[in-house]
Amino acid sequence: MMTNKIKLKQTVIVEGKHDKIKLENIISANIMTTDGFRIYNNPQKQALIRNIAEKTGIIILTDSDSAGRRIRNFIKNFIGDNGNECEIINIYVPRILGKEKRKSAPSKENLLGVEGTDAQIILEAFEKFGVICSGEQRLSGRRITKIDFYEDGLSGGFESARKREYLCGYLGLPLMSANALVEAVNILVNFEEYKEIIRKFME
Repeated sequence: MMTNKIKLKQTVIVEGKHDKIKLENIISANIMTTDGFRIYNNPQKQALIRNIAEKTGIIILTDSDSAGRRIRNFIKNFIGDNGNECEIINIYVPRILGKEKRKSAPSKENLLGVEGTDAQIILEAFEKFGVICSGEQRLSGRRITKIDFYEDGLSGGFESARKREYLCGYLGLPLMSANALVEAVNILVNFEEYKEIIRKFME
């Protein structure tokens, strides 16, 4: 158990109670669970998360598998686009093969969830996405856009999925849609770094 927990003002949204238990040993924050896909049929919890997002902001930390992506997208959709009134921060743990100790069998995609991911890796994910400041501030500069993705073949092309998979792997991200990836890339790298990664892929 960590003695010096990271204090966060935002509420962290995770999938299940074991994810919550894991985070309670790492951070000091309000942590809510979606109870997996049950969030789909729980309008009360949806309303609560929407209210919290508007007041203090939320951090979404779901598993890196397809189920985690679906839950993450569902939350973002029911909150909607409230402009500056709402803060949503997406944090992604890397895709790590393995099985949680408490489970008798691995998940369908044979990936560790948040509960099975090492605490240090989770902290690094918080830092990578700017929630925990390491003291080094990245210059904002020119943003990477969906037009850049299209021109570089990451969307709308025959090999777009393969190129996105490469970019996700290079940045230690789970597989994600082009829209989600644009958002994540703008947090992790600047435009010049992004173009250098694309250049390496073309070599």
